[in-house]
Formats: sequence, structure tokens, C-alpha cells
Amino acid sequence: QVQLVESGGGLVHAGGSLRLSCVASATIMNINAMGWYRQAPGKQRELVATITGGDATYYHDSVKGRFTISINNAKRTVYLQMNSLKPEDTAVYYCRLESGSYFGTVLKGVWGQGTQVTVSS
Repeated sequence: QVQLVESGGGLVHAGGSLRLSCVASATIMNINAMGWYRQAPGKQRELVATITGGDATYYHDSVKGRFTISINNAKRTVYLQMNSLKPEDTAVYYCRLESGSYFGTVLKGVWGQGTQVTVSS
């Protein structure tokens, strides 16, 4: 079973930056897309950004121009560079494998455990 482990969260002042990393425990083949989601207290989990196997990207309107998603296949890692952070970006951030395969086994909807991002005003 492939696992995803996020890191890089923390406490930062408004206007600051953080880079989140999501490392897969094994090489995933045929990645359709990977995404970063976030969930603030009392709110539903929302999609922040995605990147496809062909490197096409999508961003939620609230983070466009501030966040950048990227993937390093050799390192089995997806990154989320977050700049110009705002207090409303405070949430637990999760990465998710939308779909891929591992030695012929189809993987769908694999979540990491999350990493807390707190932005102070």
C-alpha cells in the first residue's frame, strides 16, 4: 500500500511563505493527478491546487498568483509553494493522489495525514 506523508507546515506571519512537501512511500506510475486540499476549523475540505501527469495545473481562485504546485517524479514528491500567506489560509493541508497505479494495482483517492498551516495577522 502506498502512503503519502506531508511536511513543511508551521506558524508564519501574514505575508510570509511556506513550502509544503508530500512524499510518496513508493514510485507511483501512471499518475492522473495529485492535489493539495485544505480544511479550516468548522469548514469543509476544499481543493487548493492540482497537477496532472502532464503537468497541467489548476488553482482555486483564492490562491492564484500566490501558490504554486509542482512535482518531482524522481523524488516521488509533490510540493506546494505558498507565498504572501494570509490568515484565511490557516488550515490543515492534505495531499491526495487522485489516481495512479503501483505494480498493476490501481490507486484512487489516497490521502496523506495532513500538515497544519497557521498564519498569524
